[in-house]
Amino acid sequence: MADLQDDLYPAGEVGRVDDLTEPYPAEAVVVTAEPYQPVSDPDDAPLTRARVILAAHPVADGYSGLPWALRHLPYYDLDLGESAVDADVPRLRRGHVGAVFWALHLPEGIDGDRAVGATLDQLDLAKEVVAAHPEGLRPARTTGQITDARNCGRVAVLFGPAGAAALGDSLGVLRSLHVLGLRVLTLTGTSWASAAGLTRFGEEVVREMNRVGMIADLSYASPETVQRVLTISKAPVLFSRSAARALRPHPANLPDELLTEVGEARGLVLVPLTAEQTGPTVRDVADHLDHVRSLAGADCVGLSGTYDTGTAHPQELGDTSCYPRLIAELLRRGWEESEVALLTWGNLQRVLRGADFTARAAQQRRPPSTATIADLDG
Repeated sequence: MADLQDDLYPAGEVGRVDDLTEPYPAEAVVVTAEPYQPVSDPDDAPLTRARVILAAHPVADGYSGLPWALRHLPYYDLDLGESAVDADVPRLRRGHVGAVFWALHLPEGIDGDRAVGATLDQLDLAKEVVAAHPEGLRPARTTGQITDARNCGRVAVLFGPAGAAALGDSLGVLRSLHVLGLRVLTLTGTSWASAAGLTRFGEEVVREMNRVGMIADLSYASPETVQRVLTISKAPVLFSRSAARALRPHPANLPDELLTEVGEARGLVLVPLTAEQTGPTVRDVADHLDHVRSLAGADCVGLSGTYDTGTAHPQELGDTSCYPRLIAELLRRGWEESEVALLTWGNLQRVLRGADFTARAAQQRRPPSTATIADLDG
């Protein structure tokens, strides 16, 4: 059915058309106070133009912590508006958000069967939230379903990233989570994806992710893990919360040489809108976007709101309604409309299409892997 929807509703991205006939190539910091002056006038031309562009090319937000935030609330209504969170339906619409990834990350210290169970609980909650708000939200797994949701005036919700511990060291669990809707997995925090890099079982996890169409998230992964995944993955990878380390020395931010490699591998760097990682003002975020674009390319940079994750956001970017202010700042800096359209919408759609294409090809070549961690790392 997903394949049929892809045929019925082809995604309308802008910019370079991808040739999908070829496989894809293989410290926390203290935010110091800075003088702040407003950079946007509600009536200025860049902001007006930003809203026009976003109406045609809405934001695909690569990371939201909303499911975890909602589980601590006794009552909420995202359709009418919910002041206890950063992202409700009215603010998503004012911010021209067309799609959003809901993270299913776990508290530290949970592993094994507990991690699998906790991930399933979060996934169940996320699905229930979407089902309870059908006038504003719609679940999606493919670019076709995302476009369908957009055409119906809904915000498409995709599930992920989840932490690697969610697999419980089982490829069968990986496949089951994919069937249930999980689309992104963060490769860090396990014995097979650690500071030492990927083990043999970790490499098999990446290959099986390629086979089913699950996207590898490498934010917070060790340099060794990043390098190995870039080498063996046939599908594009993404960094769900990474900016430029040259501008902000945060452990999840990427050094210049790695940004260049990500561009060469046609991966995707989703720059987070957090004061800790990108700085306290909208101009700081724009600086990171400029930097990543210059090194990785305009088709390898995207946006990660990281709203409802408990982190502080830059001034003027306090919730999901604020995306037009960021786009207006980029337009002032000379970004072309085609580059903005790739940033907000096209690049993430390309990665999703690439993962689906790779999966269809891989499923013709190999059956589901039956390897276990004991077989390969024991």
